[in-house]
Amino acid sequence: MQEVAIKKNISILTHVLGWALIGAVLFILSPLSAGVDRPDEFWIKQALMFSMLCGIFYFNFFYLVPKFLFGNRMPWFLGINLIAGLAFVVILIIYDDWSKMPELMHRAFRPNVPYVPRPRNFYWDISNLLIFYMSVGISTSIAVVQKWQSDEKIRFELERQRTNSELSYLKAQINPHFFFNTLNNIYSLTNIDVEKAKTALLKLSRMMRYVLYETEKNHTLLTKELDFIRDYIELMKMRLTSRVKLEINLPEKIEEAEIAPMMLLPFIENCFKHGISSQKESYIMISLEKKGNDLTLKTQNTVFKSNENTPEGRASGIGLSNTMRRLDLLYPEKYHLDIDSENPENEYRINLNLKLK
Repeated sequence: MQEVAIKKNISILTHVLGWALIGAVLFILSPLSAGVDRPDEFWIKQALMFSMLCGIFYFNFFYLVPKFLFGNRMPWFLGINLIAGLAFVVILIIYDDWSKMPELMHRAFRPNVPYVPRPRNFYWDISNLLIFYMSVGISTSIAVVQKWQSDEKIRFELERQRTNSELSYLKAQINPHFFFNTLNNIYSLTNIDVEKAKTALLKLSRMMRYVLYETEKNHTLLTKELDFIRDYIELMKMRLTSRVKLEINLPEKIEEAEIAPMMLLPFIENCFKHGISSQKESYIMISLEKKGNDLTLKTQNTVFKSNENTPEGRASGIGLSNTMRRLDLLYPEKYHLDIDSENPENEYRINLNLKLK
């Protein structure tokens, strides 16, 4: 509220100073520069012109532009301003005739020359009309710019809300799929090794804490995301057989940065969902590296098409596509993703380069 009040006060001050400058230059300093002592009636006319210009400026700004120009009633807008301009000139002509301004100005500039009435010089009337329409033009321009800024602010806010809603929806989709897969793994362990299942539950509880608290934020620390990935990989390793060759290259220490939570997990989860077979030899490679602000994740795994038909495989596919959508929303033009799914080695390869802050 205080910020809004400050901006409003600054806007009012800007208007006051602007009109003070225009009034001083056009209606005071310019006449005084001639070095002639002008009659009081002249200064009254200057004050009258200045008042009418201020009046039409704000009347156009607050009423004519919103009601007619923005209301798609352009003929009315132009017609009213045309009539107002003519009325402005007519009022000044009437004042000149009433106050005998031509005679007073003749005596001020040529006191020793007798005054002889002449036909009115409309040059000054045209000049005054141009000044009037300049005031209208400036008023209209400011109103249009403010309207554009207001519309742009509303559009940006709506886009931000839409993006936040979409991100929340995407995260809500990713998290259940992850826990669905992990709980299935732990359930399998309970029939094989109870102690491993207990260890897995402890790791899962730590990971759940991360998901519950860190995914509510827009960003989390890279070290926390890395610890989360380590826990996930350790959890997955408990159910792997000797047929799976696992190559993990995660840095022990990494330069701190901020990253969107659970941004990398679906790529890693995808390796375990599609890269493991109970009958055939399989291979999974996961590498993470950070240089400066560039974070690079590389994954590589053998592909077993049969895994795609399982509930876990389908859930993993959803999580991966949603993560790609999150990348578009959170890191526009700040990431590069290469996916190689067609190669002689029948491997699925991902190379993600992410520019962090």
